Amino acid sequence: MSTPSLKIGFIGLGIMGTPMAGHLLKGGHQLFTYTLGPTADELIAAGAMICPSARIVAERADIIITMVPDTPDVEAALFSDSGVAAGLSKGKVVVDMSSISPVETKVFARKIRDLGCDYLDAPVSGGDVGAKNATLSIMVGGEEAVFERVKPVFELLGKNITLVGRNGDGQTCKVANQIVVALTINAVAEGLLFASRAGADPTKVRQALMGGLATSRILDILGDRMVKRNFEPGFRIALHQKDLNLALGAARQLGLALPATSTAQQLFSAAVSHGGAAWDHSGLVRALEKLSNHEIGQQAL
Repeated sequence: MSTPSLKIGFIGLGIMGTPMAGHLLKGGHQLFTYTLGPTADELIAAGAMICPSARIVAERADIIITMVPDTPDVEAALFSDSGVAAGLSKGKVVVDMSSISPVETKVFARKIRDLGCDYLDAPVSGGDVGAKNATLSIMVGGEEAVFERVKPVFELLGKNITLVGRNGDGQTCKVANQIVVALTINAVAEGLLFASRAGADPTKVRQALMGGLATSRILDILGDRMVKRNFEPGFRIALHQKDLNLALGAARQLGLALPATSTAQQLFSAAVSHGGAAWDHSGLVRALEKLSNHEIGQQAL
C-alpha cells in the first residue's frame, strides 16, 4: 500500500541532507526546501521547490525536517525572525534530524509544542553512505502518536528506526552512538596501523578481520578509507568533535568518567591541528600515524 503524498519541508541540503531529500522526492512527496548553500541540480530536476526562507518552508509544508550542523544552527533555523516557528500553524510537525544538544532539544521541543505543533528529535547514524543508500539508523525522541505519523517518512530514509523515548532521548542516543563510533574508529586505526608497521598488507588484514568478531561497519567503510587514503568527508572531523564535546560536557554534569572518549577527542584535535577539520572522521588515523611516524600502507622500516 503506497503512502499518500505529503507536503514535506527540508532545511539543510548538505552532504547528508541532499540525498535524504532526494529519497523523499522519489517517494512521491512534495518537497519544499531551504538551504544556505546551493541546491543540487538533481533535486531541482526532481521537483524540489526552493523557498526563500525557513518560514516559507514551514508555511507550505505539514512536516518540516531540519538537517543542519550544530545546536546554534538548529536554533537559528527554528527561531530566527524568518525561521520555522514564524511560519507554523497548529497541527504541523517539526522533525530535527541534526545531531545537537539533548538539553537544548528539550527547550526547542517545548517552544514548538507551545505553538500547538509537535516535535520529534530524530538524529541519524550511517554517514553519507547511509544517506545515499537510505539505510540510516534513526533514533527518535517524542510522542508515540507523532512518531507513528512520521514513520512512513523515516522509512524512506533508513532501515533501523527506533522510538527511544521522550524529546531529547533521541539526541542522547545519538551522543552514545558517537562515543561508540569514535572509539571504534580509534580501534580500527590502531589495528591497521599496527599491522602495517609490522609488515603485513593492511588491505588483506582488513579483509581477514571482516570475517571475524572484529568486523563492523566502521572497519568495512572507514577502514577501507584509511587503507585507500581517501579522507574526503562523509562525516567531518569537526562535526564528530562537536558531538564528543556534547558527550564530555554531559558526562561532567552527570559525574561520569569517559576516559576513552577523552582520548579520541584529543586525537581528533591533533588531526585538526594538522589541517584536518574537514577530513572524514576516518582521518583520526593520521594523528596516530604522526605519533608513530608511519602511514598505513607505507613499507615497514
